[in-house]
Amino acid sequence: MTNIERLRAWYTEVWENGNLGSIGDFFADDTIASGIVPEIQVGTDELRELVMAFQAHVGKFHIDLPKVIEQGDWVAALVIVRTTRGDTGAPLEVTGQIMTRFQDGKIVEAYNHFDYVSLLEQMELLPADTIPICLTGQRLTWAR
Repeated sequence: MTNIERLRAWYTEVWENGNLGSIGDFFADDTIASGIVPEIQVGTDELRELVMAFQAHVGKFHIDLPKVIEQGDWVAALVIVRTTRGDTGAPLEVTGQIMTRFQDGKIVEAYNHFDYVSLLEQMELLPADTIPICLTGQRLTWAR
């Protein structure tokens, strides 16, 4: 199995199929993933909790890796996540990028970036056009 195939299998098995018991099949025990949740580094235990948290708020995941580059032990990919809102069933789509380093068939480094602003806009937790609004200098405010 190539490292690209391993990365695709990670998303299929854990995120799409929800098989949390297989996280250790893909991540080395001491691997810390950066960027999944901004400013928080996530280990294998936190990954289980994170997948469960997402599963509680959205429908079944479908994940595509339309652009993937492999160089040595490193794999970088464009990630497109499609799902639905758990409350309304409305479609959700978020894009991201991941860079992973593999050793002995497992991920030992992972750097992630996902467009959470777009996701939160689609979930109506942030106003539509949050980025353009903020670029005007306006602040987002919430009613109390």
